[in-house]
Amino acid sequence: MEELKQNEQIQTPKTKKTDEFHLKQITIIALAIFITFCCCILFFFVIYRYNGFTDFWKKLTYILQPVIIGLVVAYLLNPLMKLIDGKLFSLFKGKMKSEKKAKKISRGLAIAGALLFLVGIIVLLIAAIVPSIIQSIQGIISTLPAEVRSLVDWINDIAKGDSQIADIAEEVITQAGNFFENWMKNTLLPQAEVYISSITSGVITGVKFVINILVGLIISVYVMASQEKFAGQAKKIIYAIFKPVRANVVVETVRKSNEIFGGFISGKILDSAIIGVIAYIVLAIMKMPDTMLVAVIIGVTNIIPFFGPFIGAIPSFIIIVLQNPVQGLYFLIFVIILQQVDGNIIGPKILGDSTGLSSFWVVFAILVFGGLWGFPGMLLGVPIMAVIYYIVSNVVTYSLKKRGIPETEIDYVNLDRIDKHTNQPVYETTEKNKKQDEKSAGEA
Repeated sequence: MEELKQNEQIQTPKTKKTDEFHLKQITIIALAIFITFCCCILFFFVIYRYNGFTDFWKKLTYILQPVIIGLVVAYLLNPLMKLIDGKLFSLFKGKMKSEKKAKKISRGLAIAGALLFLVGIIVLLIAAIVPSIIQSIQGIISTLPAEVRSLVDWINDIAKGDSQIADIAEEVITQAGNFFENWMKNTLLPQAEVYISSITSGVITGVKFVINILVGLIISVYVMASQEKFAGQAKKIIYAIFKPVRANVVVETVRKSNEIFGGFISGKILDSAIIGVIAYIVLAIMKMPDTMLVAVIIGVTNIIPFFGPFIGAIPSFIIIVLQNPVQGLYFLIFVIILQQVDGNIIGPKILGDSTGLSSFWVVFAILVFGGLWGFPGMLLGVPIMAVIYYIVSNVVTYSLKKRGIPETEIDYVNLDRIDKHTNQPVYETTEKNKKQDEKSAGEA
């Protein structure tokens, strides 16, 4: 008994010190979390509530608009430029004495070819879309009453004597048609005239924007021509600021981010172009109205992951069903088949697993970043989330590896706890079996 009392007296101060130490740790962690939360709230209000910061950011963005345009154009054209540059350099290398001169000429021709390709695509799209849009609007306005009547007659034929259904459908369609016709005549066209007059009166703003685009194209030429030099300067600054261990992580993260963004954006553009061409060919064979306009809508909206096909199908269906209801139903069937082919065959072949995100995180990224930044957010949300996922995954893996704890996710599915002495996982089934064995041994 005396020995037990002595042991308790000896262990009590250690226990108190341990409890105090754990309490101190918990207090520090709670304080750090609270400070971080307060800083996040403060940062949010500085960005979204402080008018001075917002005005400064808008002014800075307006001033740097040519630079932003140039960087975006250079980034989008860089894969094509590199492809042309590689082919031309291998061609000129054996025919010129100076390898440096061959590299310079091939790079210049590659940049010119990439820019000509971009300008050609824009001109073709404008030449194909603008007349089609004007013709579609004029055709819809002129033929809308007749199309509504034919749609009502078609529904009456389907109803086959059910006068109540036919009357309800006729009333709904007639009201919708009248509303749409009045909106087109009284709202859309007058507003279009207002917009045209505003654009005419604001020639200076339009000229500035055109100048910004031209300056942006010039900047893109400099960026593509000296991209290796800029990359070297950026690495030099990173290694000057951070230690080599941390700088290596920064450089690798930037390289992986560029790989994710470049692979996703270029792959998605190619995928959408293929879908647009397929849609145009099939719709032309099916003799759908406004084939070019509908194909462009399908191709452009297909750039948005997951929700893009639905966003593009709605206006396309409205355009077609107003002119021919039966073809509108055929169009919906075609869109469903096309998106299944794209989602299961074309998309995976082109994109592969470029993001590494599950379907949940793809939808989450589109909803969050789309709500913040609109269309650009819906387009760039997936690669941004992929980069965030990559960084968090690396940090978690490094932390677990440093502590000697298992790193793979499958080890944590049925995990009950981590043994604090061995750092090994203890699973629920193991604990249950252990308790059952102890119970069986006690009964025996």
